[in-house]
Amino acid sequence: MSYKIHFSNRGHAYTEDEIRIATDAMRSADPLTQGRFRNSFEEKFTSFLGNDRKCFALCNATAGLEIAAMLCRFQPGDEFIIPSHTFTASCYPFIKKGGTPVWADIDPETRVANAQTFARLISSRTRAIVVVHLYGFVADMPEIMELAEKHNLLVVEDSAQAIGAELSGRKAGTFGDFGIFSFHSHKNITTLGEGGMLAVKDPSLASLVPMLRHNGHCDFNFARQDYWLPAMGNVDLPELDGIPLMPNNFCLGEVECALGTALLDRINAINRDRRRRALAFIDGLQDYPEIVFHRVDSDRHIYHLLVGKAIGNIRDEFIRRMALNKGIQCVVQYYPLNRYDLYRKLGFGYADCPQGDDLFDNMISFPFHQWMTEEQFAYMLQSAREVLNEIRQR
Repeated sequence: MSYKIHFSNRGHAYTEDEIRIATDAMRSADPLTQGRFRNSFEEKFTSFLGNDRKCFALCNATAGLEIAAMLCRFQPGDEFIIPSHTFTASCYPFIKKGGTPVWADIDPETRVANAQTFARLISSRTRAIVVVHLYGFVADMPEIMELAEKHNLLVVEDSAQAIGAELSGRKAGTFGDFGIFSFHSHKNITTLGEGGMLAVKDPSLASLVPMLRHNGHCDFNFARQDYWLPAMGNVDLPELDGIPLMPNNFCLGEVECALGTALLDRINAINRDRRRRALAFIDGLQDYPEIVFHRVDSDRHIYHLLVGKAIGNIRDEFIRRMALNKGIQCVVQYYPLNRYDLYRKLGFGYADCPQGDDLFDNMISFPFHQWMTEEQFAYMLQSAREVLNEIRQR
């Protein structure tokens, strides 16, 4: 079906200057990976976060989550607590590295997990908490960190959707032991469709990441008279607590890094514009309690997505009428992970998460890409009003 407004998986358009920067890097980068543009991107991202954590550019955020999972050092029987209402990549890297998921519910107002939803699940087997700043909203990290410190738990912040969001003057991804960011096509900024960044708090853990990211490559640990002998470089097994860790190839190309460096100059402006539009849409439907939104007028929410919860079992009728009568493609996202075949087959099919289930079963995610025109945005708002009026009269 052809839509007047489709649910785009491209988050934003590029400026002519950003396109020039990318093409300049195509012409000049040598090598095309692991070079000076990567170094500049990592340095600028560290400055953007505003702290002394070490940042590593990666091919995607899932790679960052997998490295974080490796560095969690799961032992047999160790558990990690994670919301069931999130994207699958938030979870399975930790299962691959030996952790057992315990499904946390979400707060019905903020739509993310909090210290209370995590606390009731902590046991002697808990090793880590995975906090997901879903939709662009920063979870209550001060309380979560207090809880984690009390129980000596590692904290992984999945900040894939929350780049630039802030709480108490600190950016998402800078509270926990690890912060992971995404530059996927759908995100508020994207490095040509894929890309990610890992921020690591502990310098000793950070020192292992270059080898884990790039095939175990490292220097020889002895002086060499000839640079080509015994080989151009060494390949070794990084070790953590005496346990060897197998490396991967998670590198991000130089063109993507050059573009990411430029995009950091306008991420705050993009986030402000998304919040302005989101609040205008939410306020434009304030006379329609049939759809409930999470309204936050501060940097704590950057509105990666524009999501409402339908009240009164009208979700499917609303989406159907918007699609068929108005040509607007609303969608539903984040099927609770325990309902997926993958997790059921692994034995993780049960979750006591009524709030997450209720949100998903009534969710409406509206088209909200940055390059929507003001005319399209106004048409979507007017269409939503008209459809809700029709549903009231049925």
